[in-house]
Amino acid sequence: MMSRASYALLGLLLGGLLLMGHRASPQSLSGVSLVLQQIATGLAYPVAITHANDGSGRLFITLQNGKIVIYNGTQILPTPFLDISSLVACCGESGLLSVAFHPNYATNGFFYVFYTNLNGDLVIARYSRSSGNPNVADPTSALILLTIPHPTYNNHNGGQLQFGPDGYLYIATGDGGGSGDPFNNGQNKETLLGKILRIDVNSGSPYGIPPTNPFVNQPGADEIWAYGLRNPWRFSFDRLTGDLFIADVGQNNWEEVNFQAANSAGGQNYGWRLMEGAHCYNPPTNCNDGTLTLPILEYSHAFGCSITGGYRYRGTKIPVLYGAYLYGDYCSGRIWGAIPTGSSWTATQLIDTPYNISTFGEDENGEIYLAHHHASAGAIYKIVGVTTAALFRIERATGNVYTDGAFFAGGADLAEYISVSEPVEPGDLVELDPTRPKSYRKSRTPYSALIAGVIATQPGVVLGAQGERVNERTALLALLGRVPVKVTTENGPIRPGDLLTSSSQPGYAMRCRSPRECEGAIVGKALQSLDSGAGIILALLTR
Repeated sequence: MMSRASYALLGLLLGGLLLMGHRASPQSLSGVSLVLQQIATGLAYPVAITHANDGSGRLFITLQNGKIVIYNGTQILPTPFLDISSLVACCGESGLLSVAFHPNYATNGFFYVFYTNLNGDLVIARYSRSSGNPNVADPTSALILLTIPHPTYNNHNGGQLQFGPDGYLYIATGDGGGSGDPFNNGQNKETLLGKILRIDVNSGSPYGIPPTNPFVNQPGADEIWAYGLRNPWRFSFDRLTGDLFIADVGQNNWEEVNFQAANSAGGQNYGWRLMEGAHCYNPPTNCNDGTLTLPILEYSHAFGCSITGGYRYRGTKIPVLYGAYLYGDYCSGRIWGAIPTGSSWTATQLIDTPYNISTFGEDENGEIYLAHHHASAGAIYKIVGVTTAALFRIERATGNVYTDGAFFAGGADLAEYISVSEPVEPGDLVELDPTRPKSYRKSRTPYSALIAGVIATQPGVVLGAQGERVNERTALLALLGRVPVKVTTENGPIRPGDLLTSSSQPGYAMRCRSPRECEGAIVGKALQSLDSGAGIILALLTR
């Protein structure tokens, strides 16, 4: 655990990070502080986040079980935008995997989905929005563009769809599964597996082949744009330059990010199964004859086990991040930022999260989001910058909390890891467990003198040892977060600056007039008001 003196220094460490007007790529990402602001939760297996570029500001969230839901800026709409669950094989690596909106969606209403059907094959289909409600699609409007056989194994499906700056639809497919690409699909240009494909949805029936695709009129399937991929899990185009970034999940040892310049003619061979990352795989030596395109970034399985590709940041809210490529790992929850340094790229770990990062996404303004993959508690987080001039301290003799300035973390909690002796939920008021040293449990007695704080509801800045994870024995205790409180007749309404103490109702805090009059333990200092009843307010918390 960090000392309170360390916490007092935190404000200084987080201060002064916004450099307004800076538009070039950063020279370094050292010192950049980011937090995750939760905007939606309670989702079942979110796997993709995108927008329709129609000026509505909506986010479209793909759920693996066959639904697309809309976040309208304040909530997830109760009616799905599209529900094709009956057509989709889920889950594992299968399911409804992404959606892409036609560049002219605002006028033609077309969007495209990638899913695995009940036979396990990969399907690319076009749908249309309904005529009467822009928040609902027409489920009867399906036009199947492409079905790619995917026999034998149910993993390595790829799943990404995106329109490129050229207006063509790009499709990422996995190598067909199995260990080590047993059918060598990645290197076989006669199959569509293990590739990036490029098709023209504005011509042909049901689609056309762009005449500049690299294997038109020569050996290789006409749809192929690039090959030598194992399981590309999320690619994206830099919205400023048009450059393409492809994250490819590794086999046993290495995760990688591949790059293709916007002026490329396509046809790159990214190496799989000859290579895993920048290392020989099959054969174990002499694998590169000089024609392979090596990754710009890689990391070993000491830092994760399954890469999730992201986006090059082109938003305006975090100027110090502008031009950095963000990506993460599904297994470890780490998030990195990478910047070009001459002819190479340098990566810096920016956040160590407890989440299974299944995807990143952009909104219309270039701000970046990510999804936590979970069967029932899947969540969407917005990446925001931390700006603060706050410096705070706690006087142990009285329990008074003093703060100077203000803390801004996009609505996210400042939290640290603790050990718990029983399952706890976000928002629970917890106390020291007298039966287990150094452990905490739910508050269960009126005016408890053992109160330690509240479990974080939106953990953003997380303090603690590198590599700690939330599990059945750990939880995130908020140091600055949201506290369940109640207004009592005897103690009155709560105002910013009021001390909070444990109340007669277990699980809730109340106002305390002074430290000497607090009936229970001091919980913290209120940063928001509550006039009556019960509610949740932001508070600076003590331990």
